[in-house]
Amino acid sequence: MVHAMQSALVAEYRRLSRDRSAHQPLAYLRLRSAIRNIIERRVVEPGHALPSERDLAQAIGLSRVTVRKALAGLVEEGVLIQRHGAGTFVAERIVKPMSRLTSFTEDLRARGLDARSEFFERDVGEVTPEESMAMNLSPGSQVVRLHRVRYAGDEPIAIERSVVPADVLPDPMLVRDSLYEALETRGCRPRRALQRLRAVPLSARHARLLHVRAGSAGLNVERRSFLDDGRVVEFTTSWYRGDIYDFVAELHAD
Repeated sequence: MVHAMQSALVAEYRRLSRDRSAHQPLAYLRLRSAIRNIIERRVVEPGHALPSERDLAQAIGLSRVTVRKALAGLVEEGVLIQRHGAGTFVAERIVKPMSRLTSFTEDLRARGLDARSEFFERDVGEVTPEESMAMNLSPGSQVVRLHRVRYAGDEPIAIERSVVPADVLPDPMLVRDSLYEALETRGCRPRRALQRLRAVPLSARHARLLHVRAGSAGLNVERRSFLDDGRVVEFTTSWYRGDIYDFVAELHAD
């Protein structure tokens, strides 16, 4: 697969070099366009590895510095991802429809991906004023807090901070990977939700946890989920990697 990809890439680079209308006078820009083009034509599928910098440089007749500059630009755009010690890969984008109320774990399982969590916080405490207002809870109420990094396999995808009323979920250790599965076992799975999305630059701390550069594009998602009786059962704030996660909404005319 890598050999076929390299052959396609060399051919595309040479085509762009001959095409006077391509307007890419610099070699690293032509290489960047060539890689993007073969990815868009599905010559190489998401998740597949690119040839090494050295192999690309030798095959195309460029310096490794030029190849590295082209790859770095595509990593910055979210087209490629680099894994330390493993190489450069075509980014896999996760598309989440906004018309259905599903969990992170369910979204990944539907795409054949392994979802897992790394917890930083999993405890019970008194509700804060902000949480009280968001969840319509009385001051002094007890809540369960879950703070974790969500992974697709070995790739960190999102940072998630969830708050749940303790009378709905008394023990935070009941949550292994899926909060919704834990709530469902207690007959308290959310039935509807209000969700707000904002584009944000990822902070240095969030970027470090998500293995991207500080200031990289991210999505901040705030969700309040409700039971059938109108009670708020979940208040979650998440930070998603913008280079991997897409939210898609289906719209209908009146």
